[in-house]
Amino acid sequence: MIDCHKFTLSNGLRVIHNYDPSTAMVAVNVLYNVGARDEDPSMTGLAHLFEHLMFGGSVNIPDFDAEMERAGGMDNAWTSNDFTNFYDVAPARNFETLLWLESDRMLGLAFSPKALEVQRSVVIEEFKETHLNRPYGDLHHYLRGLVYTSHPYRFPTIGKEPSHIEKVTDADVRQFFFTHYAPNNAVLAVSGNVSPEQVRESVERWFGSIPSRPVSPRQYHREPPVTAPRELEVSGAVPQTCVVVAYPMPGYGEPGYIECDLITDILASGHSSRFYRRLVLGDDLFATADAMITGSEEPGMLMLQ
Repeated sequence: MIDCHKFTLSNGLRVIHNYDPSTAMVAVNVLYNVGARDEDPSMTGLAHLFEHLMFGGSVNIPDFDAEMERAGGMDNAWTSNDFTNFYDVAPARNFETLLWLESDRMLGLAFSPKALEVQRSVVIEEFKETHLNRPYGDLHHYLRGLVYTSHPYRFPTIGKEPSHIEKVTDADVRQFFFTHYAPNNAVLAVSGNVSPEQVRESVERWFGSIPSRPVSPRQYHREPPVTAPRELEVSGAVPQTCVVVAYPMPGYGEPGYIECDLITDILASGHSSRFYRRLVLGDDLFATADAMITGSEEPGMLMLQ
């Protein structure tokens, strides 16, 4: 059991800390409760675009990565349908630098037209490379649209189509930021060689003055139950036929979620798994066989591929 302590600032920022004196490093993670499910269906991919924009300069720091490198650190981020996450790792002596960097972009972005155009181009190229010009890249576009009929999970995190990103304006960016990237919509996690006293004092110093903001409520409803099989066959420039079977499964924290996760491990994790031994080694019909879950906060999918 990892020993953690938690506290919440007056502006709503939730903080969790693990003190680990055995390392010379510290990791800082900021999780925002915003993802692709919070987008307008006519402007999908905005949350993922924001992951990129958050590195494009903030109110007082024009070059996030340059300051991180000066501190001997590294950083990265990811976006899902549910959340957007940013993490930094650096020597513990530079802990304050990490908080300075993260707090300044939580306070406000630079909202540079140049940064928007640069990151827009990057995201569109990523869309083309990973989803349009790669074999099976569009598979989850079709699959999500088949499994979900009304819930925003019906669109992949990267978005429905590149044209949605092409039309994003500066006003769209500002509105999305100020209604989602707020201290009262985030969790700050710290792990490493910094004491609980130092964490509380430093977090108060760097984040305490950032005002809380009204967070846009989620307007969608839960996906209706699947009552009959749904099938779709598509053709494309791929080397082999790919078959995917998706079953509705509970969301994270709901009864049955862990069981679904365990089932996919039993079926397809490693060379001793049942899929590998029976379908790949035991027959020449399949080249690969896998099983996975989407791991989403709301009801998701258990997939056999």
